[in-house]
Amino acid sequence: MTTMLSTPITAHQAPAIPRWRVALVALWLTQIALAGMLILAGGLKLAGVPVMVALFDAIGIGQWFRYVTGSIEVVSAVALLVPSWAAFGALLLIPTMVGAVFTHLFIVGGSAVPATVLLTGSLAIAWARRDRLASVLSRRS
Repeated sequence: MTTMLSTPITAHQAPAIPRWRVALVALWLTQIALAGMLILAGGLKLAGVPVMVALFDAIGIGQWFRYVTGSIEVVSAVALLVPSWAAFGALLLIPTMVGAVFTHLFIVGGSAVPATVLLTGSLAIAWARRDRLASVLSRRS
């Protein structure tokens, strides 16, 4: 009489990474990438790089607007890197990037893609961090 012994052979399986952790890593990578782009763009504006000076001359509002825009970008970039401020940094960027998209489309020309990418990233971060916004707003009322 022959008996078959069967032992389950299982391949070594890595534990599954929870979805929330993947989403959190993706959110932080987005925030870091956005902050890097904004520090660069805002820094160029604040440093008075000739290309930026010419761009704001073409807009026609004045160079003070270059300083305001550059400051908003740098402050928002720093806020994106601080967990409790990230949602507010993203909210500050949304109207700034909407203005940048419209400026490129209707005033100065050129590609609106970089501003659109920054706008999309800001919207995504604000949406992902909406619980933080809701908790702050609920404390105020």
